Amino acid sequence: MPQSFPRSSGVLLHPTSLPGRYGIGDLGDSAYRFADFLLQSGQRLWQVLPLGPTGYGDSPYACYSAFAGNTLLISFERLLKLGLLVENDLSDFVQSPADVVDFERVHVNSNKLLAHAFERFKGLSNDAMTSAFERFQKSETAWLDDYALFRALKDAHSGTLWNEWESELVTRESSAIAAAQEKLRNEIEAQQFYQFLFFSQWYELKSYCNQRGIRIVGDIPIFVALDSADVWTNPEQFKLDKNLRPTVVAGVPPDYFSDTGQFWGNPIYNWERMQADGFDWWVKRVRAAFQMFDIVRVDHFRGFAAAWEIPAEDKTAERGRWVEVPGRELFEAIRTRLGELPIIAEDLGVITPDVEQLRDGLGFPGMHVLQFAFGSDATNTDLPHNYTRNLVVYTGTHDNDTTVGWFTSGEGKGSTRGADEIDREREFCLRYLNSDGREINWDFIRAALASVADVAIVPLQDLLGLGNEARMNLPNSTSGNWTWRFEEEVLTEEIGTRLRDLTRTYGR
Repeated sequence: MPQSFPRSSGVLLHPTSLPGRYGIGDLGDSAYRFADFLLQSGQRLWQVLPLGPTGYGDSPYACYSAFAGNTLLISFERLLKLGLLVENDLSDFVQSPADVVDFERVHVNSNKLLAHAFERFKGLSNDAMTSAFERFQKSETAWLDDYALFRALKDAHSGTLWNEWESELVTRESSAIAAAQEKLRNEIEAQQFYQFLFFSQWYELKSYCNQRGIRIVGDIPIFVALDSADVWTNPEQFKLDKNLRPTVVAGVPPDYFSDTGQFWGNPIYNWERMQADGFDWWVKRVRAAFQMFDIVRVDHFRGFAAAWEIPAEDKTAERGRWVEVPGRELFEAIRTRLGELPIIAEDLGVITPDVEQLRDGLGFPGMHVLQFAFGSDATNTDLPHNYTRNLVVYTGTHDNDTTVGWFTSGEGKGSTRGADEIDREREFCLRYLNSDGREINWDFIRAALASVADVAIVPLQDLLGLGNEARMNLPNSTSGNWTWRFEEEVLTEEIGTRLRDLTRTYGR
């Protein structure tokens, strides 16, 4: 069993869900208070979703870069303390609700205030900050220069997809790139500065957590967005046509949850080309991820055995086909370059023997979800009595109902379960957990923590006992996701004490 995964537990909470006055959770004081809560409640892991700059739909799984950070998370309070903002800068702040993220308002506020911060930075005589920024520009130049140019060009084209820009920019002709760099010099430097602010704040928070024995579990989406600096700067690494448009796109086939499958639309990797250069782009990506996180969860791990490739012109996933992927060779190349790394394989969904062989051959722990445990009988692999040590158990994930929502909401948001099936599942659940259902979230938490699984993770929504109003994401939908936030006062000392006692009882 990898030394990276001692018996432990933690909480899943994306930073956008933290409380605060600026319309979205950020890397300021509330993040540090949450870290203190984890410490006081005996938790050693804080799991987050991908932290990249979100694009369409504000999904953390559809980012403008696999290397950059989400500047919406920059704490304005900390910029005030640095003198990069003053109170007057906040006078035209567009007020936002406290319990949900209004992304449209948040983007407006962030754009204004970060622009103020950059202008003030240029007017300051702060040699230490200037030197730190220059070091950041130099150390991250491999991705930062292209990303900053991409964002500056995207703004200059009113947000248009990069493969619809002028042809010489689409194909990155050297003279056109040089001209754009000169014309947009200030905008490019601003984008670099925003990344400097994000990573400065993120690494300060990560250090605070690590010094208190809390490790950060991050997330790598298997695919990247078409509308990203990654595809624009590395088109040869993807299956694109002569006009740099995808020939096939990613998704998953029809299953229990969807008659038409899931059409994600991400471009598919040109694995043959990637293998030819030793998977260099992937090695760089994983190296960057482990600079940001202590442990990495690899999303859609089954896609490293075979990917569901859908004709790009289709609208649903039904006509896709499975195409083999050199996953073993990829991870061996990563290990050769970077060494042994603490990776969790997100192996949910319909998993075939080749996926299990890949996961087990690499020694990665897979995932089990308690909400999936009660739909059949005692042989269900998601039931705790069937667990092995080398896995990670969740009460639920960001893609599921909350536990209370799953138990109480009838057919459930996005579920295809019928009434009889729901009744049987609920009855089995109560019998298995010896529960009366009144605190089903805590019954699930106890079962997860008591199991032999080396790692147990609980979404904060389940600690708080919230219903489906707090659900984070409904897969295969494009609106109303990623917006949930909690308010400071609901995370009580009583909850922390209860969690700490269970954690100690079960040796985590």
